[in-house]
Amino acid sequence: MTTLRQLYRHCVEQLETIYDPQEAESLSMWLLEELLSVKRFDILKDIEMQHLPDNFDQVLEQLLQKKPIQYIFEKAPFYGRDFYVNENVLIPRNETEELVHLIIQENKELNLRVLDIGTGSGCIPISLALEIPSSKVFALDISELALEVAQRNANTLEANIELHKIDILAEDIPVRDLDIIVSNPPYVCESEKNLMHDNVLQYEPHLALFVTDHDPLQFYRIIATKAKSNLKPGGKLYFEINEALGLATRNLLESLGYQDVKVLQDLNGKDRMVKANIKS
Repeated sequence: MTTLRQLYRHCVEQLETIYDPQEAESLSMWLLEELLSVKRFDILKDIEMQHLPDNFDQVLEQLLQKKPIQYIFEKAPFYGRDFYVNENVLIPRNETEELVHLIIQENKELNLRVLDIGTGSGCIPISLALEIPSSKVFALDISELALEVAQRNANTLEANIELHKIDILAEDIPVRDLDIIVSNPPYVCESEKNLMHDNVLQYEPHLALFVTDHDPLQFYRIIATKAKSNLKPGGKLYFEINEALGLATRNLLESLGYQDVKVLQDLNGKDRMVKANIKS
């Protein structure tokens, strides 16, 4: 008979063949919590296992094939809530949580009008709508399948957001008089693919990840240019950025006439966010 501790060690040893030890332990714990409804304390108590769920081996095999656990269980934590995700949207990242937190901390006014461009799962606008409850929040994406995910999350989490299918590179922003525009657009250069983990390259949507090497700031330039017509005087622009392009992004926004442009670091000390104001 297998104990919970033995099962945990088995999962860790299997996953350490393709993941670093810390990630293998984290994935193993997530796997046991999700399928067996156990906590770390239960593993320490070394409870005996009577039987395993029928899909336990299947899920472990998917992890060994480098499928992200968030896609396996179709959920990802973000800013204190669980979001439904599938392979049509990016998995929410910690640095995006930091961007959302920054916006919440800096914007305490009532009745803000907020737009998220390239919304994916909807984690940014839904979190902002719930954390700034007096706000009116809009979100755009080019992908109909991504918008379906965002709408599902909005319904589940009871967030009132308005979604639009828009190709921001080719179409105008359909909402005016905005206080805030935020975007986490594609920013990974094609030449950086060899630096990325296989689980990202094999499973996450490339449409939401990659830009060409010859124009890596394409989305920032187009969004910032169009935003000038849609932000209120004194309105704010927030971006998540490629850590290698902080200075270039700041220079771009300053050349377009934005004021108080600042590059901000994430908790790991990497340039990950840029904020700017439009002229009052």
